[in-house]
Amino acid sequence: MPSLLSAKTSATSFLLLLFVLVTLPSFAQDVQMVPDAQDRASAIKGQTSDADDQEPAETLKVNVNVVQLFFNVKDKKGGLIPNLPKDNFEVLEDGKPQTIKYFSADSNLPLTLGMLIDSSASQQAVLEMEKEVGGSFLGQILRGKDLAFVIDFDISVSLLQDFTASIRRLKDALNSAKINNGGQVGSMPGMGGGPVPTMGVPRGTLLYDAVYLASHDEMAQQVDRKAMILLTDGEDQGSQYRIKDAIEAAQKAESIVYVLLCADRGFYRFSGYSGDSAMKKLTGETGGRMIEVGNKPEKLKSAFQQISDELRSQYYVGYIPTNSLKDGGFRRVEIRSKDGHKIQARSGYYAVPAK
Repeated sequence: MPSLLSAKTSATSFLLLLFVLVTLPSFAQDVQMVPDAQDRASAIKGQTSDADDQEPAETLKVNVNVVQLFFNVKDKKGGLIPNLPKDNFEVLEDGKPQTIKYFSADSNLPLTLGMLIDSSASQQAVLEMEKEVGGSFLGQILRGKDLAFVIDFDISVSLLQDFTASIRRLKDALNSAKINNGGQVGSMPGMGGGPVPTMGVPRGTLLYDAVYLASHDEMAQQVDRKAMILLTDGEDQGSQYRIKDAIEAAQKAESIVYVLLCADRGFYRFSGYSGDSAMKKLTGETGGRMIEVGNKPEKLKSAFQQISDELRSQYYVGYIPTNSLKDGGFRRVEIRSKDGHKIQARSGYYAVPAK
């Protein structure tokens, strides 16, 4: 059969080659090459033509040895405290004081945002609420140089919209999410091609896999400020990765994680759900928060507003660690306020060798 196919096509091969050679120069003028991650925002801009598309993001460029942390400062009641000076803070790595080299009390760096929405069966009664309020939040939070993506997860993990500045595309992606609790899935593992493979474990909600893939495949390629927002009841069923893997991937990607615990309590009847414990650990280790929403639109709107306020009032600190060893180990970092204020920040970083 291969030889027959070759015989039938040999008469047209030369003409096809000639056509390619003639048209290649003009075609190449329309192709944008992306040599590294820093040009990705420009490539995304080149792929969109909506009226609400924004200019590509400028990126933060600092020495690769600098540890960067974004954090919030709060009073005893949880209120945000802005505009404190550098001298009000001290940084410790594995208990050892570090010298703050970079500091800003008002970070206006571009924001990279990931929206992860749970479309498993347990979200049947709250999914539409999440779509509507989540879409409004994206329209509010994203500014000129920000980018966002949308993922849904159920028995599989799907990238509904890759990085874009287009609010319309992001909202369309959210609205395309549908409840999925069964049926055939693709055989290709990972983003957009079916679930991460599992053996002998029933698939229902691949929450941990979604966080891992969003961190490893999406956020790890980006710079500047990064945050992921999960709309879920916190229950995982069937993930290949564990909660510790999801946390590690988010920390390596330097991404804050927020969880809005949305739950249709009627779905669980008398059994209840227990995902809040793992979600508190995920958010606490990455510098975010878990906020209980239930099935109330007003609570969801309030939660999104709290996240918006926190992301727009972040402090930034950078230091060159006294421990310069790049052994892949975890370094625990603590930011302290000399005035005793509460600091909301990720718990540390992985000293991974630069690629």
